Amino acid sequence: MLLNEDQCYRALVAHDARFDGRFFVGVGTTRIYCRPVCTARTPLRRNCRFFPSAAAAEAQGFRPCLRCRPELAPGHAAVDASSRLAQAAAGMIEDGRLTDSGLDDLARTLGITDRHLRRVFQQEFGVSPVEYAQTQRLLLAKRLLTDTNLAVIDVAMASGFASLRRFNDLFRTRYRMTPGDLRRGAVARAHGEGLVFTLAYRPPYDWEAMLDFLGRRAIDGVEAVERGRYWRSVRVAAKGGDATGWISVERSPRRSSLRVTASPALAQALPQLLARVKHLFDLGCRPDDIAQALGSLAETRPGLRVPGSIDGFETAVRAIIGQQVSVKAATRICSRFAKAFGEPLETPNAALTTLFPSARAIAALEPAEIAAQGVVLARARAICVLARELVAGRLRLDPSADIDRTLEQLQALPGVGPWTAHYVAMRALAWPDAFPHPDVGVLNALEKATPKRALEAAERWRPWRAYAVMHLWKSLERQT
Repeated sequence: MLLNEDQCYRALVAHDARFDGRFFVGVGTTRIYCRPVCTARTPLRRNCRFFPSAAAAEAQGFRPCLRCRPELAPGHAAVDASSRLAQAAAGMIEDGRLTDSGLDDLARTLGITDRHLRRVFQQEFGVSPVEYAQTQRLLLAKRLLTDTNLAVIDVAMASGFASLRRFNDLFRTRYRMTPGDLRRGAVARAHGEGLVFTLAYRPPYDWEAMLDFLGRRAIDGVEAVERGRYWRSVRVAAKGGDATGWISVERSPRRSSLRVTASPALAQALPQLLARVKHLFDLGCRPDDIAQALGSLAETRPGLRVPGSIDGFETAVRAIIGQQVSVKAATRICSRFAKAFGEPLETPNAALTTLFPSARAIAALEPAEIAAQGVVLARARAICVLARELVAGRLRLDPSADIDRTLEQLQALPGVGPWTAHYVAMRALAWPDAFPHPDVGVLNALEKATPKRALEAAERWRPWRAYAVMHLWKSLERQT
């Protein structure tokens, strides 16, 4: 752990939200574990044990608190190589990768041995990847039992359990209650048009800036920002085929959290969906660490986040189309691209009509077909190659991808340079140290004549240069 036990206890006594999700406390007298923000009576120091993850607490026989609900804690942000590797594995586990495959397959995807994966994972989370996966499935099930009206068998399947019997047995053994016991104690939820979830973050969070960024780039038919809420259509790979539907996201009025509503059609892919929403809204961010590293640059907007991505292919296509054109022009072209090659979708919001085209659909096209939608031919060629590389499995655009290798692969695409590659790394790969140094806005904000000088000036912001970029862009807005 990065924090010693005395620091953990001080954070617990203060209910300090900055430490939410960074550790969990197990209370020896009750055998319950909590988040540091739990409003229950603070236990005595001698009765506390501190754990780096919920899985580590459960491995020692503690069960989750029903008041603070550990499954709602914010996620993590990785910086150093080992931590990023462990976090990448955790993200893939949360996506359900161990449901249908083994640890060796997961390690192979990350380009390491399963032995090395177990070692770095144990160091980061205090448990093995298999134990972590088991806890994640149980915590998701606990959330679904509490927050939705899904039938118990549907909860079991959505959480990644192969059978209802296995789910019931493990739930009773681990939590000392049955799924039915928890469901009876939950607040009744009205049957509506969507599944509702709460995703926590560490304050401060500049929600207005996030909505402004996404709203300016919203693709007609695919996304919309309306009255403080973000809407979009979604395609998520799931067992048995893609799950498609819609989500809406808004800030909770009284808690440090976002309220996510998802269409029932996405129930079969909830682990993957929630992981993507957390990534899009950068909910694993640690604002205090970043503010300390950026200094005066972050003083005016300490809650600024780096917008992530729902779909890495979509983000890369946006970046390629956006080369050397304004945000407004790029968004207009992306909208034509989506309308021409995307799939229709029925939603309760008239602004959402289309699913962004999949990589497989674009891989089957010729560059001239894409160019006919207003895309420069050279960029159309790059989009085709990008799609084919993704479909073939030679390229991955998600937070678990190897940074150096992916940057190299992106820049090998025709017409793709450092700006595009680092922009994709910022958003699709969630690399906090990405820095698109040739960006005109970055150069203007830094008042540097060349990208080389911009790189030199940004050294002081490592390893959070992606956040520095967001602040630099915002500084230009204040000047206009």
